[in-house]
Amino acid sequence: MSRKFERKSLLFSEKPSYQSIGYARQGSQEQISNAAQIEELNNSGCAVIFEETVSSSSKNRPKLKEALATLQKGDEICFTKLHRGFSNQRQCIKTINDLLEKGIHVRTTNGLINTRAFGKLAPIAFGLLSELSELQHHTVIERVQESIKNRRETGGNLGGRPKTNNDKEVLVLRLRDEGCSYRLIRKQTGLALSTIRRIIVEKDPSK
Repeated sequence: MSRKFERKSLLFSEKPSYQSIGYARQGSQEQISNAAQIEELNNSGCAVIFEETVSSSSKNRPKLKEALATLQKGDEICFTKLHRGFSNQRQCIKTINDLLEKGIHVRTTNGLINTRAFGKLAPIAFGLLSELSELQHHTVIERVQESIKNRRETGGNLGGRPKTNNDKEVLVLRLRDEGCSYRLIRKQTGLALSTIRRIIVEKDPSK
């Protein structure tokens, strides 16, 4: 179930020149509600708050997409903490960088992230972080692809681990399609992260 909350109107003198939109997410296994997040976002000046219950591993967050779609240049999206909005570091950095390119800011209620306060340094800093994140991602893919190529050319596994059970490979791919992170897949399958990466990249190198 998801809802959208609106606070009471501010006095004209209190209203900022931009729109501050809040987003609250409760994990599917959490026992507490979003009430504390909503109160914190309200107190932080958010005029509208979007909230939903979604697993932390899921990239499909309809209310977050809806919140971002309402933002225009100069506006900001606000979270109590960044993990409420993003499922992993790479997605977080890329999204913030994309928003900054559109002139949209990101803020957390604890004040640790406030791209508006960073001024002209914000796009530079997050642009660099985005490039470094992509570098790491594609380096891992390239190394896995090289390993796959070497095994195929030698007709074996180069003395490494035996081939993964087919049922586990199917499970890895299914969990990844459901939006699970590598670490969550490792927890559920018992496979090493390198093995999980190999299975996923063999299926779809773009991932």
